[in-house]
Amino acid sequence: MVLRFLGKDANSVGGDSPTLYATDHGTYIIQGWIVTDADLLAKVTLDAGQDVVEIPFNLFDHLAKDGLPGVVTSWIPPIVHVTDRQTCLIQGVTVTDQDTLARMAMPDHESCVEVPKASIAALQEEGDGAHHA
Repeated sequence: MVLRFLGKDANSVGGDSPTLYATDHGTYIIQGWIVTDADLLAKVTLDAGQDVVEIPFNLFDHLAKDGLPGVVTSWIPPIVHVTDRQTCLIQGVTVTDQDTLARMAMPDHESCVEVPKASIAALQEEGDGAHHA
């Protein structure tokens, strides 16, 4: 799988993530914080081979670098929960490919999921690229 870096969380400290990548498989790899809050996890139904990560809304701003300059306006899957901290939970296929993971700088408190580009595009409407809560 070929990864193309799109961007990191604008508020990341010391270059840490969350991070957004485009792939050559018509998907995005979304690197975010591992969700450990039992109350949040109870709100999510995961199929086998799936996981959920938490990301800040501003990570969606980097979609414009992949030709998706719209505004995220729909809070539907793969977004499975919106928090009151300007973050959301994204559900997708757990990335387990060791070659892919080796190319990513991922701290222990993070994980990543793969989500079809079409699913992310369905969250947007055309606009200025800003996110809405």
